[in-house]
Amino acid sequence: MESKKVGNRKTRVGVVVSDKMEKTIVVVVERRVLHPVYKKYVKSRSRYMAQDSENSARIGDHVMIEETRPISKNKCWRLKEIIRRAPVL
Repeated sequence: MESKKVGNRKTRVGVVVSDKMEKTIVVVVERRVLHPVYKKYVKSRSRYMAQDSENSARIGDHVMIEETRPISKNKCWRLKEIIRRAPVL
């Protein structure tokens, strides 16, 4: 039996901002982009909905997500690993 080779999948590192849905988290990825005219770095944010099958991620966790096939209308990312847990209050 041959094993399927998975192509290069994109990964992003961000912070969980919402975990209210079942098996879904919302991750904000922030990056710095050089403005073409003013040559100043500007923060740019993107929000991704990601599959979290075990409901293990919580708000404030730093996570790595990776690209996958479309799971629903808005979800085409899944949780790969939790890099750092948020402090418990």
